[in-house]
Amino acid sequence: MRKIYFTAISLCISQLGFTQIPNLPTVSAPQVSGLGNYSGNNFGSSGRSSRNYTPTINTYHNRSKPTQQNDYAQSRSQNNTVMQDIERDMAEVREIQFREWVENGRNMPYDLPSLSGKAGTQSYYDAYNKLTAMDSDNYSLADVNFTVENAFYDNKRDLKGFKSGIQKTAKQLLQKMKERKQDTESNVSKNLMLFEYFSKDMKLGGTTHKAFEYDFKDYMGEKDYSKMFVSKLLKTGSGQCHSMPLLYLIIAEAMGTEAHLSLAPNHSYVRFMDDEGQYRNIELTNGMFSTDTSLLESGYIKSEALQNKIYMENLSKKELLGMAYFDLARGYAKKFGYDEFVGKVIEKALELYPNGLAPSMEKANVSQARFAYVMKNLGINPENKQDLQRIGYFPKAVEQLNDVNQQFNKIDELGYTEMPASAYESWLASLKTEKNKQESEALLQKIHLYQLQKQKDKQQQEAVRKAQEQKKKDEKPKYFPIDPNKL
Repeated sequence: MRKIYFTAISLCISQLGFTQIPNLPTVSAPQVSGLGNYSGNNFGSSGRSSRNYTPTINTYHNRSKPTQQNDYAQSRSQNNTVMQDIERDMAEVREIQFREWVENGRNMPYDLPSLSGKAGTQSYYDAYNKLTAMDSDNYSLADVNFTVENAFYDNKRDLKGFKSGIQKTAKQLLQKMKERKQDTESNVSKNLMLFEYFSKDMKLGGTTHKAFEYDFKDYMGEKDYSKMFVSKLLKTGSGQCHSMPLLYLIIAEAMGTEAHLSLAPNHSYVRFMDDEGQYRNIELTNGMFSTDTSLLESGYIKSEALQNKIYMENLSKKELLGMAYFDLARGYAKKFGYDEFVGKVIEKALELYPNGLAPSMEKANVSQARFAYVMKNLGINPENKQDLQRIGYFPKAVEQLNDVNQQFNKIDELGYTEMPASAYESWLASLKTEKNKQESEALLQKIHLYQLQKQKDKQQQEAVRKAQEQKKKDEKPKYFPIDPNKL
């Protein structure tokens, strides 16, 4: 669903002693090209002797040849001495420059610069505060989702209008069930009604609701991040595997029914438990029921991912909120870029969802952005292994590099395998095969028949209960009042 960009840095620098700047004789002297051009700088003369570089000019009048030869040799020796003095002075200059570079590099900021000065960032700070004030075990998904999306729109959206629209849809669907004499208390029946609402045209409140469609254009929100939003889905009738499941869960919440968000590579979908105790997968991108086998056939779900439960598992209430924090961080990064606020939000996401793959990858993105910022300020090219060795002078930079590597190691250990966009699109298309359609219809029919039988059994049980109550009333002894005056 989301494409996250990062470049793994494989070179790890071992920890060294960093108590003092190493003496130049034991360290390869940095090249001038790596330190910049300092030819125009005045570093002063403190601590250094003043040398006279002007050669002595002798007159040659009335000199014999041997004397001229001796003078030439002496002049050449003096010039060599001058050049040696210049080289020693240049070495001193380079040493001073090097020490200044190390000292400045150790004392400079190692955090990303704040983007708080950009217009719109305050909306995200407000949204974060609102989310942290919510009970992670008991919150409204409608409120959470609105808070995240509203931050992107600079707090200009209408919460009351959004929630009233959700409540209206929920009431209409429940009314539809009553009209069909379906059990409005059945969790399965309500999920089937929701599935139909998403996948088929339906008459609701005197108007025709069109089935939602998958938006294949920029479905990862690379060009327009608002394509990820539920509000965009409600406005246009088209969305993708991020917005569709969220809207489903929001309406399910309003209908008082239970459903869960589950994840797959680049993908999310909905699960609910049927009357036989089996979890069923709802694939909203094509309006079909899917099987676990079809998810595994993508080829990008490793056994480690299943063991760590990052795919094909129901997200808990806390984990779902953790993903909302992730969405908040991604929206901020997309709109403004990376700063330490993104890291703060992601830490909260991982607090709620420790094994969350998406939050873990975003933490790696923050760590890499921070390291790249430091490398730029130090004038070190992290793509050049030889140049990268220079971070050995900066313990904080070494720590940051180790942190980046640790983040990528964690992602690997969780079982992540990158799924290219082309592979994801091919997998989505494969779900629409005639075989899968037939399997989906058969499964839906099976669930419907089980529901009908269950509803019939429930009606029979209710009839028996009423008959038994009536029988008890009929068998109850009848007492007739006796008038004593007539005895």
